[in-house]
Amino acid sequence: MAQDIYTKKVSIRQLKEAFRFEQLTGDDKALDRWSVVPDINRPGFELCGFYKMTEPRRIVIMGNKEIDYINEMSEQEQRERFPRLTDGLTPAIILSRNNPLPPILKEIAMQNNFPILRTNLPTFRLITDLIAYLDERLADETTLPGVLMNVYGKGVLLTGESGMGKSETALELINKKHVLISDDRVDCEHIHNSIYGHAPEIIKGLLEIRGIGIIDVEKMFGTSALGDRSVIDLIIHLTPFNPNEEYNRIGDETEEYTEILGVMVPTIRIPISAGRNVGVLVESAVTNFQLKEKGYSSANEIRRRFKNFVERNLEE
Repeated sequence: MAQDIYTKKVSIRQLKEAFRFEQLTGDDKALDRWSVVPDINRPGFELCGFYKMTEPRRIVIMGNKEIDYINEMSEQEQRERFPRLTDGLTPAIILSRNNPLPPILKEIAMQNNFPILRTNLPTFRLITDLIAYLDERLADETTLPGVLMNVYGKGVLLTGESGMGKSETALELINKKHVLISDDRVDCEHIHNSIYGHAPEIIKGLLEIRGIGIIDVEKMFGTSALGDRSVIDLIIHLTPFNPNEEYNRIGDETEEYTEILGVMVPTIRIPISAGRNVGVLVESAVTNFQLKEKGYSSANEIRRRFKNFVERNLEE
């Protein structure tokens, strides 16, 4: 029943093709096993016979240390412990550095039609590349309404109620040589502790402008106006201007964040009213955000100037 919580899978066949692994055991059907956990297991404790707290759905990696330890194990110990490493939950075993396959492990794997693969990659490189591959393909996903742009190298998600001019703002930004990722809907993935966004295939490269209709951004502005995906660094929420509401005036107010798939993304609210150039406001917000990342604060600067002004007046 625990397997039902996993919605995304990566087959061992996909891994074999992506990394060009050599297959040592198992037939073609054995490659239909799948991995649902973006992590690996180096089975030191398991080879010693300790299985408590072991996550059996992880791919097992064996490097020099594991192979050297196996060579020190008795035949009885190997026959007792290898079946647990080649059961129905373990996706596969991968040998790094072209290590030889222990004969008893090969025998048990062949009996279970279990896939054991091999690569010449060093163990640390195999682990790094494999986790990165699995993390990306098994990433949590969600879809958000909004427009995703790349502005000055930052991924900016424009959100707000329908009719706030998000797509029109995107068109203005594209005309200023910024890059469109997705209009209207953004597919988001949690990868490496960041949120990546991209366009659903059906609307990729298209922009809906009221009064004009659907436009093809690539044909109108060229391929440089489109991007495949981007990290979402900043959310800018467009909201109708309300004269009775307090807005950020200095920039020292409590910072706001929006949670997406467990990641907190900095958020700025910009009130929209007639006559405001939203494209310029978005560019300015992104530039100010970049300055804050580098440690510069306009709010601190105005405080410093005010303090100096007061001190000079007191001296006089």
